[in-house]
Amino acid sequence: MSLTIAIDGPAASGKGTIARALAERLGYAHLDTGLLYRAVGRKTLQGMSPLEAANALTAADLGDADALRAPDVAQAASRVAAMPEVRSALVDFQRAFARRMGGAVLDGRDIGTVICPDADVKLFVTASDAVRAERRFEELRGKGHDVSLQEVAADLAERDRRDAARTTAPLLAAKDAVQIDTSTMSIETAVRTALEAVQAVQAKTE
Repeated sequence: MSLTIAIDGPAASGKGTIARALAERLGYAHLDTGLLYRAVGRKTLQGMSPLEAANALTAADLGDADALRAPDVAQAASRVAAMPEVRSALVDFQRAFARRMGGAVLDGRDIGTVICPDADVKLFVTASDAVRAERRFEELRGKGHDVSLQEVAADLAERDRRDAARTTAPLLAAKDAVQIDTSTMSIETAVRTALEAVQAVQAKTE
């Protein structure tokens, strides 16, 4: 049976890594919905209005993942993600992806609460602020970005504040989501924990 799997959580919690691993192991399609907002944010940095950027988004805009993960793009993404009109413009794309044949894994901030409230499996992935900052710092430095750990921590704190405070689709765990704290987990353990949650649902539907 093909499932729709919704994975939410703050930046650098490990949700993307878990989502990609689950999709690969299950043979499902994967959508990092954060890239949609990053692509819109990047277009606004180039001079487009947020809504214009959202309506003009194409698959080609998601191709340069490294550029979309730059710090200035991340902040722009967080700003446009707080705009109800931008979120509304991107809802249909995400829901259509979630309904595709063969199963789908979507990760983001509001997948289990807004985009796919009826998802078969809902996971909420977290980690401590210090661990998340260290992970993102190492990721950015590895890609050649000149940033300090303090700058990365401040950036994450600001994004967390904005994500939690927005009136439309704030970051929060769905009531029926399985919560996974990856602070002290290896990648293998985190993926296995998520897979066990999926298998539990599969066992009930067989």
